[in-house]
Amino acid sequence: MDLKKVNDYIKKFEKTITKPNLDFDKSEFYVGVDLGTANIVITVLDKNGNPIAGATKRSRVVKDGIVVDFVGAIGIVRKLKEDLEEKLGIEITQGYTAIPPGVEQGSVKAIVNVVESAGIDVLEVVDEPTAASYVLGIKDGAVIDVGGGTTGISILEKGEVIFVADEPTGGTHMTLVIAGSSGIDFEEAEDIKLDPKRESEVFVKVTPVLQKMATISKKYIEKFDVKEAYLVGGAASFKEAEKIFEKEIGVRVYKPYMPLYITPIGIALTGLINKNKKGGK
Repeated sequence: MDLKKVNDYIKKFEKTITKPNLDFDKSEFYVGVDLGTANIVITVLDKNGNPIAGATKRSRVVKDGIVVDFVGAIGIVRKLKEDLEEKLGIEITQGYTAIPPGVEQGSVKAIVNVVESAGIDVLEVVDEPTAASYVLGIKDGAVIDVGGGTTGISILEKGEVIFVADEPTGGTHMTLVIAGSSGIDFEEAEDIKLDPKRESEVFVKVTPVLQKMATISKKYIEKFDVKEAYLVGGAASFKEAEKIFEKEIGVRVYKPYMPLYITPIGIALTGLINKNKKGGK
């Protein structure tokens, strides 16, 4: 993996959230919808995979790949979609979405129903580790996705996901630790967790949670011949997170810039990847 290249790509996307790129071919673009436990993110890429725009909203309408507030989820996706359409001067009618490891078929249908009820026809549902691999540019290794509610571990060989596991312990558990130790409610604790100015203070409190995630990851990764691991997901954003995983797992662990955006971008890239596989021009 070319970490600098990946980081530069993510930074380009990050900029489009506040300042969309309006100079693109409106006849061809790719849209990804990521229904995460902590955030819902929509990404838009041009025909070459370059970032055009992004929109994100903190939410509690999905829990570990299960839609717990159907109406609320539809409302958020529709609002983000409409905001992007207005900014870009386009109509978003189709796109891609993703599921975390271990999600049952019924939950997949619910996720698709949310996206389609918001006015976006789902062309394909991709698994999150595969989506992440598109951005990372990898074909082998372990993708550790530290999400809002769970830690997902996926093993890739020659570009194919050969093993997945998903266990409870994610960003939500970090927030609960902060809330409990500080005697505050969940939402206030979440605000503190996401405040860059308080990262050092928060990191000390959530280190045991990260260590548990690393132990979970090691349990699965050590069964395979993994040379490198890649840390993605919003809950992995702490500056020293990868060092905790690296120490526990015993292999080199890479964490790109803003790991929250890895999977959402990869979801949109699915369309371009599929086109290239089919030899489209």
